[in-house]
Amino acid sequence: MMEEKKNIFNYISQLFATFGIIVTIFIVLSIFIGEGTGEYSSLFRLGREALTIPTLLQLLFIACAITCAQVIFYTDILIKNMALILRNVLFFMVVMGVLVVMAILFNWFPTDDPTAWISFAASFAISIAVSVFIMWLKERTENRRMRDALDKYNKHH
Repeated sequence: MMEEKKNIFNYISQLFATFGIIVTIFIVLSIFIGEGTGEYSSLFRLGREALTIPTLLQLLFIACAITCAQVIFYTDILIKNMALILRNVLFFMVVMGVLVVMAILFNWFPTDDPTAWISFAASFAISIAVSVFIMWLKERTENRRMRDALDKYNKHH
């Protein structure tokens, strides 16, 4: 697929779109599970009331990591020839690695609690499933648009 030339503003837009989605998810999580989890998780220290500046900065760092991983694995800037499935696997492994390191560094939950790690892994798996579904829908829509354009072109030529 031919991709348009991108500039720094495209990547900044991508970064803040990702950040917006992540913050929205955390707002919803705060509303539903925030109360009473502040003692358990640093991410929800203020319960349903707010997200802290350190939490927002951590979410921004996650958005940066995701955007960088997208540039590495989903454009041809650094990797010219790699199967899409391998790109996906490597992308999600890098993101998971960043999240694990951040969970430990920022005490997102007690790291000696196996239930917390299971919940963390389950939420990541759900996120992957949703991401893959959205990518599939986007690709399907783009393919349909391209097919329609080709059909239109073939009718006129």
